[in-house]
Amino acid sequence: MPSNVEPLRKSRPCPECDRPSTRESYPFCSERCRNLDLARWLNGAYAIPVVDDESSAEGGDTGGQRQRGDD
Repeated sequence: MPSNVEPLRKSRPCPECDRPSTRESYPFCSERCRNLDLARWLNGAYAIPVVDDESSAEGGDTGGQRQRGDD
């Protein structure tokens, strides 16, 4: 008997192998692909870029103007 229940999430391609994702391992198609992705994170293959000079990234450069509390 066919079910009329819609899935909670739309199936999408697995980021590792492009097969359809499964409900149990979403967004991956299997535990194998999920573990491959986890291993890449743990080995440092995925990294968030870091700005070398954090003061310029945060707007710390005031262009020579004095800030409050510099008196």
